Amino acid sequence: MAHRAFARDQFAVSEAVNVSAPVLILAYVVILLGALVGLSIYYELRRKQFEPRPSEDHIFRCGKCGFVYTDDPDVDRSRCPHCGRLNEAIEF
Repeated sequence: MAHRAFARDQFAVSEAVNVSAPVLILAYVVILLGALVGLSIYYELRRKQFEPRPSEDHIFRCGKCGFVYTDDPDVDRSRCPHCGRLNEAIEF
């Protein structure tokens, strides 16, 4: 009786494992691509944590002496620290 149960279980296992080669290749490729996408997202998020954040300051260039400097974001016109001339912010 135990021999029949073993044979029946072995038959069930052999049926469950019977998978065609194209399905195995497709599963392998999908799993590999999924792992690569997961790793790339992980490393992109880690890289962004250590990058400096862009400054909110305005950039100014003096029309008289050519000095480039920054000032607070709430300032529309700023005085040049070298020559004292008022300058407008540069728009990119």
